Amino acid sequence: MPHITMKEQEISMLREEVEILMNERQSLLNTAGAAAVFVANLDSTLLPDCACQAAKILSSSLNSLSEETLRDALEKVKTEFSVRA
Repeated sequence: MPHITMKEQEISMLREEVEILMNERQSLLNTAGAAAVFVANLDSTLLPDCACQAAKILSSSLNSLSEETLRDALEKVKTEFSVRA
């Protein structure tokens, strides 16, 4: 078994961590994209007050995302929901 230096181990661990973070980002983009489509198609007049409050919080959270992130999120779910990014 070849000797792995400490630096090589650190690089390997960083690569694994970046891979985990990239997978997590893809999952979060999918979630944010679906949430954005959900909020965009929501009729708040049909919701009970508690659900309306939750929708407002969700909408506010989506609005706080950067334009680039929201665009990426919508692009991620575009084919499933027929949305324009």
